[in-house]
Amino acid sequence: MNIRKETELTPFGTPSPEQLEKINAYAPSALSAEEVFVFSLRLCDDQPDRDDERFDTDALPRLAELFLGKTGITDHNWSAEKQVARIFDTEVCRENGVSSIKAWAYALRAGNDAFVRDIEGGIKKEVSVGCAMAWARCSICGERYGSCAHEKGQLYDGKRCVAILCEPVDAYEFSFVAVPAQRQAGVLKGWKGGESMHLKELAAKGGEEARRELAALELAAALGRDYAAQLKKELIRLSAALGFSVRPPVLGAIADRLTPDELRAVHQALTEKAAEAYGPVTQLPGDLPDGEPKLETDYLI
Repeated sequence: MNIRKETELTPFGTPSPEQLEKINAYAPSALSAEEVFVFSLRLCDDQPDRDDERFDTDALPRLAELFLGKTGITDHNWSAEKQVARIFDTEVCRENGVSSIKAWAYALRAGNDAFVRDIEGGIKKEVSVGCAMAWARCSICGERYGSCAHEKGQLYDGKRCVAILCEPVDAYEFSFVAVPAQRQAGVLKGWKGGESMHLKELAAKGGEEARRELAALELAAALGRDYAAQLKKELIRLSAALGFSVRPPVLGAIADRLTPDELRAVHQALTEKAAEAYGPVTQLPGDLPDGEPKLETDYLI
């Protein structure tokens, strides 16, 4: 079975009495079955997408809960005019080793004839989701992605690195799109939490003050990278001075995997070790042992 992160709209039509009861929990006034059109969709699964990211399987049940009551829009355009449907039920399904979130959504038939026909005719079919995840785990080493040296999409011993999105924070919407999980739209299911936009996008929307803050952050980040690079060079130099047999490229690779705190701690330990091994040498030997004659030549040049 070829599992894709695209939604396949299967059952659709008039809601059952049980579905109508769930739908009316979200409607300000009671709706009749004839007023409502329902359809099912697969929101997301735990398989790698075009961004070399995937949802953690254990995160899907909580994410499914967060999607209850969320709206369906088009092209991730967060506008009330683009709202076309709302999710009223979700569940986690597992088939052929793939776990996915299946959802049921409803739309009003009145004024939505074209939308209903597009679903029934298979035109509106693919969707992607907008949500926030707390963090991501590296599929290669299991550490927090971004703190290790592995990069998404790269092969390591024949295994492709994927960022596993963990701990759902919020769910925003699902959207009908032409191509789901685009690289440009991947941030909508990003794992940094908070608003689901790139910093540059937020700065562009926030005006001059936001752009100045972004410039200050970029400068601080550049200084941080320079500082980390200098610490890495010092770590390699101190290791060589202390006679470590590990080659510099290997030490560099190890340093790349350390967090900033770990890098500083290792650098401090090596600095103290080097100070013990190569303490300062005084110009004069000082007093001679008792019983030996002292020559008045200490300050002769």
